[in-house]
Amino acid sequence: MRKVNKWVFWTPRILSILFICFLALMSLDVFDSGLSFWQTVVGLFMHNIPAFILLIALVISWKYEWVGGVIFILAGVVYIALLLISVLKSGFEWYLLFWAIQIAGLAFFIGILFMINWRRKKKMLF
Repeated sequence: MRKVNKWVFWTPRILSILFICFLALMSLDVFDSGLSFWQTVVGLFMHNIPAFILLIALVISWKYEWVGGVIFILAGVVYIALLLISVLKSGFEWYLLFWAIQIAGLAFFIGILFMINWRRKKKMLF
C-alpha cells in the first residue's frame, strides 16, 4: 500500500471516530437540565442516537467503504434538512450557519473520503 493509499484509508476512519466522539460530547448537556436519574438516562440515550448510528456505520464501513460514504453523506443531508426545518419554525440565526458547516460539512468530507477510498480499491481490483 502506497503512502497516499494509507492516507486515504486511515483519514476517514480517524475522522469518523473523532466526529462520533464530538457528537457524543455534545450530548453531555443533558446533565445541566436538572432531571431525575431516569430522565437523564433517557435524555442521554436520545441525544446519542445519531452517534450510535454513525458508530454502527463506521464498523460496517471499515470493510465496505461505500456504506460509510453513503451514510455519512446522508447524515449531513439529514442534519441540514433538520436545521432548515428548525430555521423555518424559529427564525434564522447566524450561528446556525456555523453549526451546519461544522457538523454537516465534516460528515460530507468523511463520506467523500470513504467514497474515494472505495473507488481506489475498486480500481485496484480491476
